[in-house]
Amino acid sequence: MSVQKINRDKQPGLPLHGRGNEGEAMEIRFHNSPAEVSRMNAEELRSNFLIQKMMVPDEINFVYSHYDRVIIGSTMPVNKTLTLKTYDCLKADYFLERRELGVINVGGDGEIKVGEKVYSLRKLDCLYIGKGNAKVSFKSKSKKEPAKFYLLSAPAHKEYAVKLMPREKAAPTDLGAVATANQRTVYKYIHADGIRSCQLVMGLTILKEGNVWNTMPTHVHDRRMEAYYYFDVPENQKIIHLMGQPTETKHLVVSNDEAIISPPWSIHSGCGTSNYGFIWGMAGENFIYTDMDAVNINDLR
Repeated sequence: MSVQKINRDKQPGLPLHGRGNEGEAMEIRFHNSPAEVSRMNAEELRSNFLIQKMMVPDEINFVYSHYDRVIIGSTMPVNKTLTLKTYDCLKADYFLERRELGVINVGGDGEIKVGEKVYSLRKLDCLYIGKGNAKVSFKSKSKKEPAKFYLLSAPAHKEYAVKLMPREKAAPTDLGAVATANQRTVYKYIHADGIRSCQLVMGLTILKEGNVWNTMPTHVHDRRMEAYYYFDVPENQKIIHLMGQPTETKHLVVSNDEAIISPPWSIHSGCGTSNYGFIWGMAGENFIYTDMDAVNINDLR
């Protein structure tokens, strides 16, 4: 999806953009009420909740969501090292002046330099970078198999140490069953019993072959928003992502390397035409992984 200048007076409800310090654009998306979303058509839903400009070679791209002021982004360094810069809309001297950042690699081997220290990340490794780190850069170890870094940032009130967690240490847990088409492995990285943060909660889920459903039975959590990023979706396959209030559901058709903004009042669930992986990340009132309000399948509409 190309980033375009939009006259908000002429097209209310569509994104704005905040310029970076070297001309880059950060797309800005605002709150939507449940009543407003219930009347949206497919294009309006996609403009407000689907993020398509992800993993562009040699670029860092972000979307600023007013849901808990979370920033969702990605970077795929191929030919050069990419530096995390600030944006005018942040009104900060550097990106992490008042923010924290979670990074998960879903591509080839890569490196992240924080200050003068270099951290190596393989596929599905996670790095947490706390508030106050002014210099951050990203690079790949191979141009043929570049790293693909998914980025999730939230406001922070306290400095926590930079910490790397390899996927083997992320408490991998097998859940689900073949009978319900949701057999999966869940990896938890940033949470109350893992990497400490101010408010970020972050992990990922891998669906086993032949399994297609995620987060069903579904839930909401009014105390925090959530962002989904779908990856390893095979070519010519899609995800049908469910959102909206439990009694007023909507759907988005999602491709590989695309992300979803999920409001606190919305369900978030998906069914694929193949198995896949997705990163889930949350921010808001608390960072307790199990804090959620379950929705009975029979109550969905």
